[in-house]
Amino acid sequence: MNNINKKKSILAVDDDSDILLQTKVYLEAAGYEVSTAESLKDAEALLQSYKPDLAVLDLMMETQDSGFVLSYKIKKIDPAIPVIIVTAVTSQTGIAFDLTGSGESSWIKADAIIEKPIRCEQLLSEVKRLLP
Repeated sequence: MNNINKKKSILAVDDDSDILLQTKVYLEAAGYEVSTAESLKDAEALLQSYKPDLAVLDLMMETQDSGFVLSYKIKKIDPAIPVIIVTAVTSQTGIAFDLTGSGESSWIKADAIIEKPIRCEQLLSEVKRLLP
């Protein structure tokens, strides 16, 4: 099979169905194959039979750290799978995460964090950076 023409696959997980649909439509329009899940549990079930090229995860779903938990599990499956976490935690709590230093980047198993509301151009820019 010719892998040059194979679309890159993205797993998008968010408990907000409107944001999930927006993310799916935008990434598919950009040429990616997108699978979706609306919870940590649904994503874990999907990952039993599916290995995405990249994952876009909401941070707060069933619990405040569902995105971190799922990111950790994805990195256990394959550390090379890039993970983008999207979150509104900074606007809601004032807590900001920074992956550039050694502190948080050592325990947050993600390659990028994007603040909500998501700007589609910013998401696509990160996806292109992480999926050359």
